[in-house]
Amino acid sequence: MTPGADLLAEPVARLVPVGLEELVERAGLLTRVDRKYLVPVEDVGTLVASLPHGAQVLEIGARRLFEYESVYFDTPDLLAYHLAAHRRRRRFKVRTRTYLDSAQCWIEVKTRGARGTTVKDRVPHLLDDRATVAPALPFVTATLTAHGITAADEMRWGPTLVTRYRRATVLLPDTDSRLTVDVDLTWHDGRRPLQLRHLAVVETKTGSTASVADRLLWAHGHRPLRISKYATGLAALQPELPATRWRRTLRRHLLPHGATAAEAYAHG
Repeated sequence: MTPGADLLAEPVARLVPVGLEELVERAGLLTRVDRKYLVPVEDVGTLVASLPHGAQVLEIGARRLFEYESVYFDTPDLLAYHLAAHRRRRRFKVRTRTYLDSAQCWIEVKTRGARGTTVKDRVPHLLDDRATVAPALPFVTATLTAHGITAADEMRWGPTLVTRYRRATVLLPDTDSRLTVDVDLTWHDGRRPLQLRHLAVVETKTGSTASVADRLLWAHGHRPLRISKYATGLAALQPELPATRWRRTLRRHLLPHGATAAEAYAHG
């Protein structure tokens, strides 16, 4: 494993396991509030070890760290990206999500619900088709239309960004909310990769109330920040795109001292 995976594997090994069915039943949270943090990878072990008694880690087939791949799709003029960059109310994302360890694939449409919630709709997708929307185009169009996205039937889709990472998912005991910790994140836009080796992406997925993990992160000086695996990664790799919404995150955490993605990560 990589150093990031090693730092995460040890603390999650100490947690009580929970199966996928129970996790989904207790904290499926397809409509939820997401809070995202960037945490140094050397601190993730302390974070997980500090979770209260009763926290459980997802375990499938004796695995607790899982490899994910997401392929994000956008229109030729990058409508989804620009809607996010300008904080439009009717913004959305379309992606395939592949669980590489089990070779299962889904296509997902994420939209915005009431009071800033994230709404996720998804259906199974063929693994061999994960780089195309075509087989699921009726689902994508109908879902976007149902959530108020106009002219969805006229949109043409192509893959614009691929992400890969390793994830541990923790079921929290206080509100049946979830915590995910992603390490070894790599973005690729078809031209070059960008590897996020020194930081973990930590997300809490809750109802309206902040979780015990949020309060723990706050106590250690970590605050939610604006980061989108799709939009922030694409902005880092393609600096010509408008990135006002994520500029602070890019400057402070991803592209130090104003370096471009190619300069900052040319040597991994």
